[in-house]
Amino acid sequence: MAGLSDRVGVMGFSEFGRRVAENGSAGTDHGTAGPVFIAGNHVRQGLIGKAANLLDLIDGDLRMSVDFRDVYREVTTDWLGLDGDTEGYPAQQQLRIFDV
Repeated sequence: MAGLSDRVGVMGFSEFGRRVAENGSAGTDHGTAGPVFIAGNHVRQGLIGKAANLLDLIDGDLRMSVDFRDVYREVTTDWLGLDGDTEGYPAQQQLRIFDV
């Protein structure tokens, strides 16, 4: 029988990224390409996607390398075991987040 830690996966994410340039109040505005962290015994180790290039921007925003919908699809299908129907959004890339 698997231990409880083999049945737990944790995902933390931001609903928005940050712009690269500083704004007028010495902060940064909401932008694109926010990070996602996933942890657990069955999460494949390492980074998925490319490091952001701070010089290769789209209208001042970072270029994303992984679509969040691909992350959510793998969490819901590969980890939670739910139906893979993604309402018309085909997978852009297989991430292989989990080793199950």
